Amino acid sequence: MKEEKKIILSFDLDFTLIDNREGIVNSFNYALKKYNLPEVNRFLVEKMIGMPLDEMFINIHDANPLKLTIAFREYYGTKGIHQVKLIPGVMTKLKELKENSFTLGVITSKKLSMAVKLLKNLKIHRFFDYILGETEEIKNKSDPILIRFLFDKYPEHEFVVIGDHPKDKKLAEKLNCPFIGVLTGKYSTEQLKQESNMKILILNSVADITIDKLYSLL
Repeated sequence: MKEEKKIILSFDLDFTLIDNREGIVNSFNYALKKYNLPEVNRFLVEKMIGMPLDEMFINIHDANPLKLTIAFREYYGTKGIHQVKLIPGVMTKLKELKENSFTLGVITSKKLSMAVKLLKNLKIHRFFDYILGETEEIKNKSDPILIRFLFDKYPEHEFVVIGDHPKDKKLAEKLNCPFIGVLTGKYSTEQLKQESNMKILILNSVADITIDKLYSLL
């Protein structure tokens, strides 16, 4: 019976639930401008989204990436965070999934404090039973501490990971669970399916998730 399954849906944040291109581009160029460095085309910044911030800056300039990263977060934490919008259909879909007794969580590469602030600003915080992001202990999505936390907290549950990035697929592999790839980021169907024997479903967006599609993966 479907009702007997305990299922956790773990969502990525950037380009899975939210579109924050504007905030990232503006924060990136603010950091460059602060240190009298030339601003860069927004499409170049968007192409790098998903990389660690210091790597993004290293690709552009040989200036100290740490000081640029600090400046980026200075802008993003006060202004960029308000230049974020939900991907169409996300609010309705989260409400539907919650009403159908799914446990929902967020696993992001963002700093945990920033992720929580974003979700509260967008008024979707209430849908999630857990939010996991970068902390002093957890450094990335596949961190053993994060994986252990999930298995310890939800030992009788089945997981499904939902995201737009190959890193999300890697998380699904670590959790030994199905992966739903969404095409609202910069990766194609072929890139999200590449080199994997796990159960994978590719959808245009989170809005296209259905209860039947979820159970077909389990």
